[in-house]
Amino acid sequence: MWFKQDRIFIHQFISITIVFGAIVMLVLLSSCTGEKKQLAEAIKERDSLPLMDTRGVTTLISDSGVTRYRIKTDEWLIYDKKRPSYWAFEKGVYLEKFDSLLHVDASIKADTAYYYDKQKLWKLSGHVAIKNQKGDKFNTEVLYWNEATQKVYSDKFIRIEQTDRIITGHGFDSNQQMTLYTIRNIEGIFYVDEDAKNDSLKK
Repeated sequence: MWFKQDRIFIHQFISITIVFGAIVMLVLLSSCTGEKKQLAEAIKERDSLPLMDTRGVTTLISDSGVTRYRIKTDEWLIYDKKRPSYWAFEKGVYLEKFDSLLHVDASIKADTAYYYDKQKLWKLSGHVAIKNQKGDKFNTEVLYWNEATQKVYSDKFIRIEQTDRIITGHGFDSNQQMTLYTIRNIEGIFYVDEDAKNDSLKK
C-alpha cells in the first residue's frame, strides 16, 4: 500500500514538473519573441531615420578632392539606410556648380531636391530655375542631373529665356554646363523684339 502511494506521489511530482517546465518554456519563448519583435522594430525605425539632419546649411561639396558645388538649404537630410540611399532637400535648395577652375558655370534653384549618392543622380522638382554661364534661364517642373554621364534632362515642359528670344517645349537634353542643349518637341519661339526676329530670319 505504501509502495502504491509512493508511486502515485512520484507520478504527480513528474506531472507537476512537466507542466511547470512547459510554462517556463512558454514564458521564455514569449520573452524571446518580444525581444526579437522589439529589435526588428528598432532596426526598421533606424532605417527610416536620417543619419544626418542639418538645418540652415551653406556648404561646399567636394568629390575626389575637387570642389564641385556650393549648397544652400534650410534642411538637409541624409538617409544612408534607404535603398537606394539619398540626400533630401525638401524645403528647397540653391546650388552653384563649379567648373575645374572654380568658376560658377551654372546656378540651380528648386523647391525640392533629392540626390542619390550611389548613382550620382540629382532629381529637382517643383519650381526649378537654372541659369547658365551665358545668362540663359531655364524653367521646368522636374529636372534630372546625372553627374556620372554629365547629362541634364527632363521630359516635362521647359521654358528657355535667351537674350533675344523665349523658347518653349516638352522634353529637354543638355550637357551639365547647360550650354549645349536641345528641346525634343518645340512648341513656340517668341522673340523679344522685331529687330531680333528680323536678324534671325536673315541668318
